[in-house]
Amino acid sequence: MSRAVFPGTFDPMTPGHLDIADRARHLFDELVVLVAVNGDKQPTRAGGIRASAVRDALPPTWHNVTVTAWRGLTADFCHRHGIDVIVRGVRNARDARHEQELAAMNDSLGIPTLLLPTRPSLATVSSTAMRALPA
Repeated sequence: MSRAVFPGTFDPMTPGHLDIADRARHLFDELVVLVAVNGDKQPTRAGGIRASAVRDALPPTWHNVTVTAWRGLTADFCHRHGIDVIVRGVRNARDARHEQELAAMNDSLGIPTLLLPTRPSLATVSSTAMRALPA
């Protein structure tokens, strides 16, 4: 069985995140959406609250997708839980450079990364931009 993890802060979950998760869930038998608990990112909500919001955003028919919060390296999560690959979305050239650096680090830790390009219609959507929208 092939298993993948899609890590991120998800503060909040965006249409782009949902699109990457949807595409990844068709490529693997199981997909874990891994909500990063990382104080350096200074998220607006705690990891457990963000994980709950991500679960609520996922369609109930996505039976092969689970959500969990995690503090630590994504590669460590993968090793502990038998995950084969990390999935990351890439919106633009700046993202690509950053994601390639992360992918190289994770590969050196024994976990390959699959980079999925964001659909052009979603490339300008970010969690930062969504937080700036009026409530």
